[in-house]
Amino acid sequence: MAKYFDVHPDDPQRRVIGNVAEMIRSGALVAYPTDSCYALGCKLGNREGLARIRSIRDLDDRHHFTLVCQNFAQLGQFVHIDNDVFRALKAATPGRYTFILPATKEVPRQLQHPKKKTVGVRIPDHTATQALLADLGEPLVSSTLLLPGEEEPMTQGWEIKDRLDHVLDAVLDSGDCGTAPTTVVDFSGGAPEIVRRGAGDTSRFE
Repeated sequence: MAKYFDVHPDDPQRRVIGNVAEMIRSGALVAYPTDSCYALGCKLGNREGLARIRSIRDLDDRHHFTLVCQNFAQLGQFVHIDNDVFRALKAATPGRYTFILPATKEVPRQLQHPKKKTVGVRIPDHTATQALLADLGEPLVSSTLLLPGEEEPMTQGWEIKDRLDHVLDAVLDSGDCGTAPTTVVDFSGGAPEIVRRGAGDTSRFE
């Protein structure tokens, strides 16, 4: 059974956030809110967690996982960014965007695109997510919580707990966070390529 944690959306209880972070450090797979849908997340290097996400979402090996980072200092450890790309990303973060960039050697091979050696990264604008990342001290390996055969992700923590109780270790709930996924922009070739139009404004990348 998944443990259920309910936190205030604007002032999440530090003790509860700490409990969830400790579970993640110990190998847990959690569902957590972001500024763009709920996500599934686990600790960097948690092979079992990745396998469980793939199983829940019925994903193949080509799926781009996302490293959800607290800030640019953290993001810069995992992707290569030139000055022009840095300025573009800086202007759009934190926010509802995922950026695909060349991965550094700090990114485990199983997280990288098998041919392109890229990885998705994002910095969310969400109070509870930021509190969790701050306590964790490292990125969350994540994927949008969209179940196979469904067009929209679940928006309520209690619903996630009810439906996925048997396959998750914890659910962090801070209220509805919408159904629109992030906008995905691929910078791996230098110029921005919009891969998916989602919650973030795409005009700045066109």
